[in-house]
Amino acid sequence: MSEQFDLTDKVAVVTGASRGIGRAIAEALAAAGAKVVLASRKQEALDEVAESIRTTGATAVAIAAHNGDKAALNRLVSETIKRFGRLDILVNNAATNPHFGTILEADDSYWRKTIDVNLMGNVWLTQAAVPHMRAAGGGKIINIASIVGLNPGRYQGIYSITKAGIISLTKTLALELGPDNIQVNAVAPGLIKTNFARAIWDNDDLLAGVIAQTPAGRIGQAADIAGLALYLASPASDFTSGGVFVVDGGLTTSAI
Repeated sequence: MSEQFDLTDKVAVVTGASRGIGRAIAEALAAAGAKVVLASRKQEALDEVAESIRTTGATAVAIAAHNGDKAALNRLVSETIKRFGRLDILVNNAATNPHFGTILEADDSYWRKTIDVNLMGNVWLTQAAVPHMRAAGGGKIINIASIVGLNPGRYQGIYSITKAGIISLTKTLALELGPDNIQVNAVAPGLIKTNFARAIWDNDDLLAGVIAQTPAGRIGQAADIAGLALYLASPASDFTSGGVFVVDGGLTTSAI
């Protein structure tokens, strides 16, 4: 592997790693040599992914931590440091979307849950991780946003607002952490075939509408995100910070 993409001896924490985009990113980082710490709500699902990664000869541990629980996220970082002594790469991928409807009819509980998990969880985990990155002389933070953070999705208003917040958070952190040699970037996926987005791609009419507007003529796979995440986690991206990288098959370039 090119030294530009070599993550040997680096330690990466990936949230929402039990499936979908998070799992694909964790597998890609592990294949590049990183020791990966997998986080999500359910320990059993994480254990299966960790074992799968370990069968390749890579190092992976599973630590259950809810992304909306600040104390749990602090413990996640503390346990990572206890086991490996460092933290070099943070992938903020965990997200939720409990409300499908207009924002004016949304109960406050939907707002609180979505903001806590999608936005504040990333803030809390970054706050816990950055001191260790500074101590190591630098690091990488990758925030998984969405194209609806750029152009809001219909009936996905709260989710869209939190993803727009992630984009702003990314740029602000890039500004603040640049002097510490910490690069912060965001990935904005389009429709990816994951369980999280099943309500869209499993509906023939909705799926056909998205594909018709997508120049690539298909929806994405989790692996389509993993390659970009590897670049953003590696030395190849040392002069890349504050970027928002759209991965949507050209959907946002087409006229609607």
